[in-house]
Amino acid sequence: MSEPYDPTKSQLMGPRPSVLSLNINSKSALYAAYMSHLKRGGIFIPTTRPYAIGDEVFMLLTLMDEPGKMPIAGQVVWVTPAGAQGNKTQGIGVQFSDDESGQTAKRKIEQLLGAHLGSTRPTHTL
Repeated sequence: MSEPYDPTKSQLMGPRPSVLSLNINSKSALYAAYMSHLKRGGIFIPTTRPYAIGDEVFMLLTLMDEPGKMPIAGQVVWVTPAGAQGNKTQGIGVQFSDDESGQTAKRKIEQLLGAHLGSTRPTHTL
């Protein structure tokens, strides 16, 4: 017998990516969340939901005064668990996909951060 239809799973492609929404309202919050050390760029998303390295996610990112949300696909490359050393915020680091939306997000964030990219201030991940 075949399994019943599950709308949360594509019958051909496996589970659907999780959808996350992130609003960043200041340059300091953007600096703390941006993962510049990743080749394609990425962002830290505070969350208490459990994720594993390699999980695919889809995010709707709003940056400061920018109109609208940027839809970006990505993959979990960092997990900060609850109670992490140094009181780090629980959440996940998501590397942007290598498509146009990921490249646009990286460019836009780096443009907004400008000279702050070279700062040695701590971030959510480093």
